[in-house]
Amino acid sequence: MEGAGAPIGSRVLVIGMAGAGKSTFSRALSARTGLPVIHLDVHYWKPGWVRPSESEWRDKQRGLLTEPAWIADGNDLETLDLRLGRADTVVLLETPWWICAGRTFLRGLRKPLGEMPEGCDDSAIRRLRDEWRLVGVIWRHRRSEAEHARTMISQYGRHVVLCRIRSKREGRDFLSAVTHSRAGTTARP
Repeated sequence: MEGAGAPIGSRVLVIGMAGAGKSTFSRALSARTGLPVIHLDVHYWKPGWVRPSESEWRDKQRGLLTEPAWIADGNDLETLDLRLGRADTVVLLETPWWICAGRTFLRGLRKPLGEMPEGCDDSAIRRLRDEWRLVGVIWRHRRSEAEHARTMISQYGRHVVLCRIRSKREGRDFLSAVTHSRAGTTARP
């Protein structure tokens, strides 16, 4: 399904390239639906910016995704299979790579919005290093990341409703069409 008018469920994945607007979109979708947001980046890091092992990270996600309703945002394609197993809807933000790179570059200059992982101190140097490194990652994966995500969805998420959003306008249209009811969340046609 494309953009606005697509039905969504109560377990929603928001995925896309770094800088695609996943966290911003997830917060806006949460405001429209009342579904709680799980920002995977906040849960990924151990204190002192230490990476968890793959098994630790998979176990952590299993615990986070046990709830019956949520919006989970993050672009970790290596564990996407796990999240797809629990999701009923995937919102794939296919923001053009140059916009993602620009947002990531600027994000390195700004104080981060939202939560920081517990025990992980923020510093301008860390932010610049990490965010600007992502600009190179975006460049290298600019042609393959969305295709890789769609392949993973076709393998592990045949049961999900896929909503592809390619622009800010499509995102706004999608969000304005979303309604929430006790039975679940739907987007008006």
